[in-house]
Amino acid sequence: MADDGNETQTGFGFAVGRNVDELDVERAAREAVDRATRLLGATKPDSRRVTVVLDPFVTAQFLSIIGGTLNGESVVKGRSLFAHRMGETVANSLLTLVDDPTNPLAYTATDIDGEGLAARRNVLIQDGVLSKFVQSSYSARRMGLPTTGNGSRGGSGAGCLALQILPGTRSQAEIVTGIDDGILIQQVQGLHSGVNSVSGDFSTGAAGLLIKNGTLGAPVREFTIASTLQRMLLDIAEVGGDLEWLPMSATGVSLVIHDVTMSGA
Repeated sequence: MADDGNETQTGFGFAVGRNVDELDVERAAREAVDRATRLLGATKPDSRRVTVVLDPFVTAQFLSIIGGTLNGESVVKGRSLFAHRMGETVANSLLTLVDDPTNPLAYTATDIDGEGLAARRNVLIQDGVLSKFVQSSYSARRMGLPTTGNGSRGGSGAGCLALQILPGTRSQAEIVTGIDDGILIQQVQGLHSGVNSVSGDFSTGAAGLLIKNGTLGAPVREFTIASTLQRMLLDIAEVGGDLEWLPMSATGVSLVIHDVTMSGA
């Protein structure tokens, strides 16, 4: 928590590991302090269409939603915006999306799925082209396809286990230097309730930092960003190299997206 006498802001940081020695508590504390202090004095930005840079944690939240539309059960029930699009271009060619619970770096890594079948690496989007839905035994039978080892427990179904965008090469700082006018999105609020998984429409509250002439500038908050998941995937301009393994079923990476509607003042 940061307080400048006029307002208070909160921030967060992660320290994740399989044993105590892997926990970098100091790094997590620095991240939390940085996120909180950066937003002190934030104002509401002008409304416009803008290039956004999604912070890795924000990207991971979007991936969790996209992963929910890439499973066979959603397709069978008519709840996926990607139904009937197998083999089509659904994203910029920069994007390759895999679900790989066999990767030991993933904190959700596992040898078996919720049905006891062998977990495996599945490429869902290859160079922007939709190549596979994850399947449970049930959804696979309904679609006449083999299971992908993605059965889930806690209510039968199919789900992604360890989503990851294959990373690029540049750090977030390097990416920012190439943007003349944009915004770094550090936080989103109410994302899951603000997305229609059938139409792909989304609108979510956000906070972050303006980008001017390749430099991070003034903090902003109390605005929304809106687009569709379909358009967002096609408007990806760069995938960062700053892959972050998070305590969830999706990893994070900085993502640059052009032409996003920002509604503020």
